[in-house]
Amino acid sequence: MGNSYAHNGYNLYFHPEVTPSPVEPPTFDPNIGFANGRKERVMIATEEEMISAKLPREDRDYCAHHLLKFRACRKDNWPFPVLCEHEKHVYLNCKYDDYLLRMKEYERERRLRVREQKQLKTVGA
Repeated sequence: MGNSYAHNGYNLYFHPEVTPSPVEPPTFDPNIGFANGRKERVMIATEEEMISAKLPREDRDYCAHHLLKFRACRKDNWPFPVLCEHEKHVYLNCKYDDYLLRMKEYERERRLRVREQKQLKTVGA
């Protein structure tokens, strides 16, 4: 079995005090726990651009501007979509970096909550 029981659903059910919910905003200052501070993410693509490109809601994230460039390249070079490998690579790297950042933020929030619970137990004991 290994680590299979330690997923978010299990922890959210049995340890809700330390497990951050994916729909809640962070409860701690964003710069706590980072050595050099946190890199601020900025939306580059506007809502109007995403609506006019008919992007689905799940694709309207911090990498949407790369997706718009990738789609435009595929449209311009249609019989040869292989010419857009660079745009695809940039978009997929952006998605991967965004995923890593979200997972690091989740883990930072969880560890800060565990530390806070430990401090409350030592003060109360």
